[in-house]
Amino acid sequence: MNLIINASESTGEKGGTINITTGLMECGREYLNDAQAETDLKEGDYVFLEITDTGCGMDKATLSKIFDPFFSTKFTGRGLGLAAVHGIVRGHKGFMKVYSEPGHGTTFKVLFPAARYSVVEDSSLRAAAQKKEEEIFKGSDTILLVDDEEPIRTLGRTMLERMGFSVFSAANGIEAVEIFRKYKNQIACIILDLTMPHMDGDETFRKMRFIRPDIPIIMSSGYNEQDVVNRFLGKGMSGFIQKPYHLSTLAEALKKVITGSKSGDEEKR
Repeated sequence: MNLIINASESTGEKGGTINITTGLMECGREYLNDAQAETDLKEGDYVFLEITDTGCGMDKATLSKIFDPFFSTKFTGRGLGLAAVHGIVRGHKGFMKVYSEPGHGTTFKVLFPAARYSVVEDSSLRAAAQKKEEEIFKGSDTILLVDDEEPIRTLGRTMLERMGFSVFSAANGIEAVEIFRKYKNQIACIILDLTMPHMDGDETFRKMRFIRPDIPIIMSSGYNEQDVVNRFLGKGMSGFIQKPYHLSTLAEALKKVITGSKSGDEEKR
């Protein structure tokens, strides 16, 4: 983004063209010796990101300073943009090439060593991923997922259905309470967002527990777990999931709640 912003600003009020290209190329010793790098670079294949603009371009004096910290051609700004880019690229064992002429635009080319995997390695990775997928907890109950952010609800529903659950979803506490009142005997667990408009997680929690005191409720939030645990201390929170969701942590939280709930029902019987 830093490189694109710089390219955009270089075109000025007249406007211009910015081209973004990716690719793979073989780099020999001669090409590497002329690179903007402070570490030894190995010959071989490199993947690249190239950003070219039709802006004002730079002379040799400017080019020699563009990666210096706090150097800037702008009247305002910290001058850390290209220095930061350079540091990030070096940190990933990559390097940069810059081509520019006054009045003829600029090209920044960022190159990283290509990673190669053999068919055997690729098969092993796939097998490991499949095994991990098979180990994920599976269920068949119905879950009520409550969150005011649509992307979170969509992702959560996808994960839950992938684990075998049926899903009701609600965009706020009021909607969630209405759904729960109607289907309270079908729903095995609720995943409840803490911060929502109209009716927040605290009030929604209380109303759902009033409707059915034994319903397991897993709270979800972008806040850290300890803050949420302290907030619901003594209220019977069944678990916590940090947002954004991860399949493994979601499955683990549900496994503890649902298997524990079923064990308790069997003991009562």
